[in-house]
Amino acid sequence: MDHNKAFGLVIRESRDRLGLSQEGLAFLVSLDRSYISLLERGKRSASLNTIVVLAHAFDLTPSELVRQHEAYTEPKKKKKS
Repeated sequence: MDHNKAFGLVIRESRDRLGLSQEGLAFLVSLDRSYISLLERGKRSASLNTIVVLAHAFDLTPSELVRQHEAYTEPKKKKKS
């Protein structure tokens, strides 16, 4: 999966876990709701600053937030025969 789409899924899942709407998250992190929507759909790449503020809103470190996206992007390892 594309990195932007994978990161968007992580944002959406994290936002849903907190029970926030896109508008609520946008207000919390001082970003526009339409930008949150673009991030969640994988249409935009998040800057480092955006990753940091989102991570803090989700009570995560930036590295934890990025690590979560790896579950969607790491290639599956083939078993050796």
